[in-house]
Amino acid sequence: MNKLPSLKNKVIWITGASQGIGRQLALTMARQGGTVIATARSFGNLDRLQNEALDLEGIIIPLPADVTRHDEVTRVAEEIMSRFGQVDIAVLNAGTFIKTAGMDFRSTHMRQHFELNVMGVCHCLDALIPTMVNQQSGTLAINASLAGYRGLPAAAAYGASKAALINMAESLYTDLKPKGVDIKLINPGFVKTPLTDKNTFEMPFLMDVEPAAEAILRGLNGKHFEIRFPKVFGMMMGMLRILPYRAYFGVTRRLNQ
Repeated sequence: MNKLPSLKNKVIWITGASQGIGRQLALTMARQGGTVIATARSFGNLDRLQNEALDLEGIIIPLPADVTRHDEVTRVAEEIMSRFGQVDIAVLNAGTFIKTAGMDFRSTHMRQHFELNVMGVCHCLDALIPTMVNQQSGTLAINASLAGYRGLPAAAAYGASKAALINMAESLYTDLKPKGVDIKLINPGFVKTPLTDKNTFEMPFLMDVEPAAEAILRGLNGKHFEIRFPKVFGMMMGMLRILPYRAYFGVTRRLNQ
């Protein structure tokens, strides 16, 4: 396995950093020497995360905020620029999942997903795009999901929000690459986190959070637009993406049995 890249002198902002992928990614990036600004709503969890990183090469600085609130995101972004003068990498990771089976569909579930999963990212982009364009450098990583490829059982709201992120990231890549800003799309499969611990269904190719964080870091340092893992599950979902509807619905019917 290739050595993880050094992040010395890099300023990194991670949202959704209090648990799961965001938390592990913060530790992994601090271990590689990065200055990691960790944002989430829970100050207590962020404080514990900072203490856990005390002996690492880099540092973790907690700056709590609710990414669904534009004013709070703006405040954090301004504080980062005031203290460090740059943002080299931003991983927009905050998100939620609420099971949304067809018979239990609620518009409130859709709104919750879009407020956090989509608008939470957009609030960060409002601050970050002008900053990185002005720098003529930087990486914006948007954490979507393989579930955004196509509609899956009991995931109408979650999948729709992640599909929106995939589409948005593709568009931003085309517009911002000439300005020196790199867009990365992160599409995980099932990763063992407090969020997936709530699932009662079988999760194929369930991945531990540590290798998931390392896969993201390697992908951020690579040339590809999409960071997709686990590898085999990602390939399978990619194949489902191109199936005609008749075949695709045949597969999803079996998943729903």
